[in-house]
Amino acid sequence: MTGPIKRVPFDVENYSRRSRTGPCFICAIVSGDPAQPEEIVYDDGEHIAFLARFAALPGYVLVAPKAHIEHVVRDLTENQFVAVMRIVRQVALALEASVPCERTYLLSLGSQQGNAHLHWHVAALPPGVPYEQQQYHALMAENGIIEHTPEEAAALATTIRNALDA
Repeated sequence: MTGPIKRVPFDVENYSRRSRTGPCFICAIVSGDPAQPEEIVYDDGEHIAFLARFAALPGYVLVAPKAHIEHVVRDLTENQFVAVMRIVRQVALALEASVPCERTYLLSLGSQQGNAHLHWHVAALPPGVPYEQQQYHALMAENGIIEHTPEEAAALATTIRNALDA
């Protein structure tokens, strides 16, 4: 992705309602629900990584165990935690090889009240973003999400998959 990032407004209220009352979106992706047509970039049978539908930065990827696990520390053994973090790192390196990147952000978000399925956000901060627009500001969908076509998302997913395979 080159040039300025095209952003569109994000309906935070609707997203929050859906996150708190709807079915688990990650479990829906894992089950192949056509209402969740996410671009998968990694799948080893136990973990999955896919482009975020509501991306605040180019190449924003979510990484999750396929099993519905809810707590980042308590619900994983040490070996399971290390295994998923290894995948987070691999995806982050592939993302850095796929989009211009000054810094990579890694976060585990969600709560028992919404988006409970354990997942990590892997987001590449493009070079040249003014400091005041970095960090939390850059990650907040409230500041707009990236507008891209399904073809652009598919092409980016292919680039990331190729970088993972390299």
